[in-house]
Amino acid sequence: MLGLSSLGDWLGLLAASTFAAAQVSDSAAQGVAFGSVIAVRLLPALILGPVAGVFADRFDRRFTMVVCDLLRFLFFASIPAAALFTSDGALIIAWTAIATFVIETVAMIWTPAKEASVPNLLPRARLETANQLTLATTYGITPVAAGLVLIGLQWVVVGVFGKDGPRWAEPSNIALWFNALTFLATAATVFFGIREISGRRTAGVERKPGMIREFTQGWAFVSKTPLVRGLVLGIFGAFAGGGVVVGTAKFYAVSLSAGDAAFALLFAVLFLGLGVGIAAGPKLVGALSRRRWFGLSIILAAGSVLILALATHLAIAVGGALLVGVGAGMAFLSGTTLLGGEVADDMRGRAFAFVQMGTRVVLMLTISLSSVIVGAGGTRKINLGFYDFEVSSTRPLLAIAGVLGVLAGLFALRQMDDKRGVPLLADVLGSIRGRPLSPAEPKAAQGLFIVFEGGEGAGKSTQVGLLAEALRRIGRDVVVTHEPGATPIGVRIRGLVLDRPADGAEAVTPRAEALLYAADRAHHVASVVRPALSRGAVVISDRYVDSSLAYQGAGRTLPVDEVSWLSKWATGGLKPDLVVLLDLDPSAGLARAGRRGDADRLESESLAFHERVRYAFLDLASADPSRYLVLDATNPIDALAAGILQRVRHLIPEEESAIDTVLHDAAEVATALTGDELTDESDLADPSDKGTRV
Repeated sequence: MLGLSSLGDWLGLLAASTFAAAQVSDSAAQGVAFGSVIAVRLLPALILGPVAGVFADRFDRRFTMVVCDLLRFLFFASIPAAALFTSDGALIIAWTAIATFVIETVAMIWTPAKEASVPNLLPRARLETANQLTLATTYGITPVAAGLVLIGLQWVVVGVFGKDGPRWAEPSNIALWFNALTFLATAATVFFGIREISGRRTAGVERKPGMIREFTQGWAFVSKTPLVRGLVLGIFGAFAGGGVVVGTAKFYAVSLSAGDAAFALLFAVLFLGLGVGIAAGPKLVGALSRRRWFGLSIILAAGSVLILALATHLAIAVGGALLVGVGAGMAFLSGTTLLGGEVADDMRGRAFAFVQMGTRVVLMLTISLSSVIVGAGGTRKINLGFYDFEVSSTRPLLAIAGVLGVLAGLFALRQMDDKRGVPLLADVLGSIRGRPLSPAEPKAAQGLFIVFEGGEGAGKSTQVGLLAEALRRIGRDVVVTHEPGATPIGVRIRGLVLDRPADGAEAVTPRAEALLYAADRAHHVASVVRPALSRGAVVISDRYVDSSLAYQGAGRTLPVDEVSWLSKWATGGLKPDLVVLLDLDPSAGLARAGRRGDADRLESESLAFHERVRYAFLDLASADPSRYLVLDATNPIDALAAGILQRVRHLIPEEESAIDTVLHDAAEVATALTGDELTDESDLADPSDKGTRV
């Protein structure tokens, strides 16, 4: 029923406009006639838009829809009937405008009645899907069908009557007769077949006074709320671009040396793209933020208008029109979704009513004005002295619309972006693959996060203890932690990932291992690291994200980008302020680790595995040298401790003097903690050479 009604609506728009243009022969007059009929359809939306919903609530919805469809049947049928009684083109155009005004007035009452009826026909859980289907049908499938019907009628009429057939059998006349019958069929379907549409009568229900005042409040809300203002302007911009394409299509087809069939083809392809964008958009973009999707959709639609402005062949123009529709459809769907989720319930209805009214007005207005402008502008010859060429006025108009639309999309994207700091292209690609990037959760400014990384036996635990003791001596709150197993839940996970399986027992698979490490890290960060940072403590962790990238990514040869995304998601994007990498040849490190007793699962891996891990750590450090301090783990323990403390000194400038004091007796601190007599200090790391191995 909705599809048949939408077909009649769009076919009526197309047929009535071409019917009016056919009554005159001058190209400028044709443009005015074509655009004037469409302009008339704006007036009811401007006048009745704020109050049309009252009629739908006051009367029985089923009765309202039936009466409205019968009226549309009568007035659409009257347009071609008028041509049978007079040949005065001006009089016919005038009656077409009057009938169009009445039809649009009736449609403004029919539409809210239809929207209010949908919940009576479907379970609540399926309303969102039903709305998506309704948008795809109204703005995608039925406009395409209308264009195809018009093309088919042209072929049939020419085939039956020839080019000089009777006036009543002109293609636009036949289309209008056919269109009138669609509304008669819709009225019969609603009256006899869908009694549930009636719903509850609203008579006797208390109504809020001051309808006009409520509308002005809604207008103020839209204009003063940044998010809603960006959404509304973006949606209007997308539909304005589509309207310019529709309005200029007839004359644009001529500039491509094509005829009326090309005009109908461009019209159909544009709305085919609109339907594709609405129906398939969510699957195309995957988990991309709806705010980013909205802005990018507008940019796509407007950028495609620029393709049309530059196209020299019909095939390129068809592709551009398709992309315009896809972008506009995705912008409309994502915009309405955001309005539903972001606007408070007491304002949501007025916001949606404003958008629905505004999109109709913008679409019709841009179609009307653009057709008048290009009809008056015509085609101009430009003489370069050595070559003459013709430029249609459609090209500059499309170019201006495209540029303004791209700027509107960029403005909306910048204003609404909910992932500031996250690379846009990487986020789009990740979202399409189901792995969207997340913005980093803010870390308390007063906290300091230091991580120690390295292969087996590199001495991380020793250096963690030395640094913690040195910082405690200067009065800092220090939290020492490690991965995996720093929490009770982490202890259980640590057993799964590090304990060697008994003979015949099943070993953890690489992907499961990566997920378990991510689970431990997510809980560790949420329960230990972030709370400590929020109170200003220095958090020192033995291993963090880089260990997963090295061990599960390089060691287990899992896709590093997937492991990286998983870790970023688990930690909320939390990055350490400093990563101390203790680099050691794997054979020497494994020998050290072997002296401690039984090796765990990772220590038991092959030498090749640990070599891959080592070089993965070094690659990570070289890619971000400002955050890494790479030290040769074969250096004496006290020298390593002093080099680390020297680097930390520059991260907490307010404690530089206190740390300088500790640096003088770093060897004594190391001796006290390890119980070993240490060798003399070697050269310390140059703090200006942050990524250099010492």
